Amino acid sequence: MNTEAYEQSLRTLQIALVRWQMGAIKDGQKVVVIFEGRDTAGKDGVIKRITEHLSIRATRTVALPKPSDREQGQWYFQRYVRNLPTAGELVIFNRSWYNRAGVERVMGYASPREQADFLRDVPAFEQMLVESGVVLLKYWLDISREEQKERLAARMADPLKALKVSPLDHVATDKWDGYSAARDEMLARTHTKDAPWWCVQADHKKAARLNVMRHMLHHMAPKALAKGVDPVDRDVLFRFDPEATEEGRLAR
Repeated sequence: MNTEAYEQSLRTLQIALVRWQMGAIKDGQKVVVIFEGRDTAGKDGVIKRITEHLSIRATRTVALPKPSDREQGQWYFQRYVRNLPTAGELVIFNRSWYNRAGVERVMGYASPREQADFLRDVPAFEQMLVESGVVLLKYWLDISREEQKERLAARMADPLKALKVSPLDHVATDKWDGYSAARDEMLARTHTKDAPWWCVQADHKKAARLNVMRHMLHHMAPKALAKGVDPVDRDVLFRFDPEATEEGRLAR
């Protein structure tokens, strides 16, 4: 996609998001969007395009730091519950409670018991959210090993991206297989009818951004608005199924 076509498509979708939010505020809709994925998968970029023209009063992006000593002694979901939306709000989690099934597992920050408890409990937790009226959308942004290496190198060489560099970046490629195994179990164990996972092939950032925005609108906007949004490209964004890794739709 050339730049002009991308910018036009992006503008059209951002206008649709603004129109959606005007109605969502009035109707008291509550939306939670979760973005998970490997380091450099493009979570920041897609969130920036989604929120760029939305109301700062009705839109929150949540990217929680390492838990404090007090938070470590709490129920695991407690600090995330504090950030859930009230009526008329959109809350986007840039990484979420799924840290326990991803980075905490791979880096050894959570015990096997804690990981097992999480995978057992999260479907019920999310079912309660959905039954309370929350629209819950979960996206896994997937990239290839080669693309991640290129993006990590570019991030570390660019002084404007210095604040994005973290100690975990230096081990991301070394622990690729560990992250793959964690991803596969997480998706398989927490993909439910009430809260399915949507996988996004994100090697091409522009296509990933546009398709996520289209998908969001089709799942949270009124039919009259959603029908004017282009359909999602299923080669880019698709519902998780256990065969996705074997078929090559998720990177190994």
